[in-house]
Amino acid sequence: MKKVHIVPHMHWDREWYFSTEESRILLVNNMEEIIEMLENNPDYPYYVLDGQTSILEDYFAVKPENKERIKKLVQAGKLIIGPWYTQTDEMVVGGESIVRNLLYGIKDSAEFGSHMPIGYLPDSFGQSSQMPQILNGFDIKYSIFWRGTSERHGTDKTEFYWETGDGSKVLVQLFPLGYAIGKYLPEDKEKLQERIDKYFAVLDRGATTDNIILPNGHDQMPIQTNIFTIMEKLRKLYPDREFFLSKYENIFDELEKNKDLPTLQGEFIDGKYARVHRSIYSTRMDIKAANARIENKLTNILEPLATLAYSLGFEYHHGLIELIWKEIMKNHAHDSIGCCCSDKVHREICNRFFLAEEKVDQLITFYKRKIVDSMDTDWNYDRLTAFNLLPYDREEVITTTVISKLKSFTLIDEASNEMKFDVINSEIIDPGLIDRQIVHYGNYDPFIKYTVQLKDRIPSLGYKTYFVVENEGSMNNSIVSKEQIETDFYEITVNPNGTLNIFDKRLNKMFNEVLLLENGGDDGDEYDFSPLPNETLIYSDQVKANVEMKQNQYGAAVEIQYNLDVPEDLNKRKEQVVNSSVDVHIVLTIPNHKPIIEVKLEINNHAKDHRLRALIPTGIASAFSVSDNQFGFIKRDVYDSAMDVWEQENWDERPDSIYPMLSFVGLSNEEYGMSVLTNSTREYEIVGDQYDTIAITLFRSVGVLGKENMLRRPGRPSGINLPTPDSQMLGKLTLEFAIVTHLHATLQANVARMAKEYLTPIHLYNKIPFNAMKLNKAEVTTPVQFSFLKEEQPEVVLSTLKKAEKDEQFVLRFYNPTDEEKTASFEFKRPIQQAHIVNLNEKSSETLEIEDNKIQLKVKTNQVRTILF
Repeated sequence: MKKVHIVPHMHWDREWYFSTEESRILLVNNMEEIIEMLENNPDYPYYVLDGQTSILEDYFAVKPENKERIKKLVQAGKLIIGPWYTQTDEMVVGGESIVRNLLYGIKDSAEFGSHMPIGYLPDSFGQSSQMPQILNGFDIKYSIFWRGTSERHGTDKTEFYWETGDGSKVLVQLFPLGYAIGKYLPEDKEKLQERIDKYFAVLDRGATTDNIILPNGHDQMPIQTNIFTIMEKLRKLYPDREFFLSKYENIFDELEKNKDLPTLQGEFIDGKYARVHRSIYSTRMDIKAANARIENKLTNILEPLATLAYSLGFEYHHGLIELIWKEIMKNHAHDSIGCCCSDKVHREICNRFFLAEEKVDQLITFYKRKIVDSMDTDWNYDRLTAFNLLPYDREEVITTTVISKLKSFTLIDEASNEMKFDVINSEIIDPGLIDRQIVHYGNYDPFIKYTVQLKDRIPSLGYKTYFVVENEGSMNNSIVSKEQIETDFYEITVNPNGTLNIFDKRLNKMFNEVLLLENGGDDGDEYDFSPLPNETLIYSDQVKANVEMKQNQYGAAVEIQYNLDVPEDLNKRKEQVVNSSVDVHIVLTIPNHKPIIEVKLEINNHAKDHRLRALIPTGIASAFSVSDNQFGFIKRDVYDSAMDVWEQENWDERPDSIYPMLSFVGLSNEEYGMSVLTNSTREYEIVGDQYDTIAITLFRSVGVLGKENMLRRPGRPSGINLPTPDSQMLGKLTLEFAIVTHLHATLQANVARMAKEYLTPIHLYNKIPFNAMKLNKAEVTTPVQFSFLKEEQPEVVLSTLKKAEKDEQFVLRFYNPTDEEKTASFEFKRPIQQAHIVNLNEKSSETLEIEDNKIQLKVKTNQVRTILF
């Protein structure tokens, strides 16, 4: 007999078109029914709580008295929880975020018993190619998902192995019809048979054994109390099948007996059978940009800085850092970070990101202050300390502020070397903003905030301190206005329309019209971009820009301002009436000493229903792009061949080549390449007749959650047709990205390392005798200059450095985003007693040899490795 595993579950979107608080009220109601059924009915063996422990967190905030009841059910194997904290998105959420999602989900599950050993993501909009490696890193060897597959990946079966390049592998049970086919099963025999006949036809066709799953649940669905009546009717309707209540693990026990399952590789972002919403990566760009910015601050700045502080004797605040991670992970569920939500939910998401960023910024400042306040020095001067949180020495141009009452000063390092610097700005600051106690005692003398620029070499994963010493000379300012910028690498001019002409001295190549803006109508919804048919796009080639260019001994700053005239909404666009605008303010920072052009783009949008993109021409006719995903890279065709057949094959959505990235995208040939590094937008498309131009989406402006019958997505609406005026993105938006050129191909040049450096700026702390909030002097003393560890070879990319979750040890994680095996090699600046290779859950697998206080480890292509020392 064929076996039908009926799995009771609920899919719990914490928020969507409804708020978290609305769902919490339902959750409290539903959980009572679930608990009672599991406690009182021995014939009801299992219930799956959607694979995410945040549900329990929400519940216990209301019902803490039920923790013991939940613990008993979990330990009895009846209530199945975890392994995630929230149901993560996989496309625009970073690798460390996904790792922490599992780390905290498994940690939370352990309080009550064990976690479900399945990478359960039944509704995520596409599956990252690196997920098997991440799941294996937590000893998870099974995966369940729904969206993104089609036959062109190599099988028409719903059970297969999914493998990454490093050899990690999970056994997949696909939900070919989603997680909700068993929702609200009717008692009426005819209606029940009508539904189940359709399901069985699909499930049987894809199955590789006599076992299939009928998931009995849906979004926010209460427990189906009449399920036993339904099962009796099913047994009579289908006497050749065995129906029973089950759990997902049971199906994998059966699948593992099949030794002929196919093995697939790569990402799953095909919208043939289920929509993956390839252009959702640019919905509500303010939220997308906030997520990118905060993830980067957490992993690139806060955690390694906290680790330096911990190594010097201060506390590593795991509790505070976990609060930040959980704050942003509540936003990482597919509907939340996808931003396919109601406006009230958008405001919740924005507020969480605001709180998370405030926590990150304040904790960064706290650690810098603790280290600098505790320095062992007799020099009674104000201090300026530069922190380098990458594992190699960096010679950098540093732009920072010095707050002082001094009219003139110099900067002197520990060895009494006087540092050259430029004062590029100064402003008066009210003393009450520094410390209100100053004013309280009647001192109204103002402070001066100097913006200074200097260049120096900062030690690896460490810091260097300068002392602010009064002098009587005048302070230098070498800034001059320019008509053309020339650095060690570039000659740059700005056209009257605000675009750049960049001549690369190393490559002997000119790139013209860089940062041309492209604007078109968007007749889509929060899920997908939808262009107007036969529309003539608007470009910024005819605008009149105001340009200011300045340069000093360290680099150049360029300001470009203009208004791009556009129609005010979709109707005016169809009428070709241009009666609104987007105000554009571009600030370029171009250092003399390295080939990077940093772009800060401030936009004030006054129009609705449109999309704005920045175009970066590369001069390279391309067949594929290279961008990064979690702990690695991915190559994607610039033209998806499924575009030629999607209508004949009746795909759910058109497979336009709009793709996600995390920190970079590049085009290259064997000779050279051009890449965009990002700290905000994570969506790109390769465009142009020769597919030679990188189009970076700046924002989409839409006004409805879901629409039906869109040009690229025919049929039913995604979500619901609910007005979302806040998603029109009216008002101000700030985006940050950078343009780099390089010799050799993208992977050979290791652009991922360039992106890491761009996203890990030198951080500074200016110690003065005043603080609004006082701290007692710590018992710890710190050196004036410090280095924790240093890489021996520039091969791999640091992912993070942190304190271990449980042990009094350090965790160092890195990965290889190139197409060749590399060697990771690190020298520790203090004796270390032991080092172990550990998995992502920080469990030891083997001892690592230490020689001369150094370690070495081979790292395969697209492999992430973690060391505990």
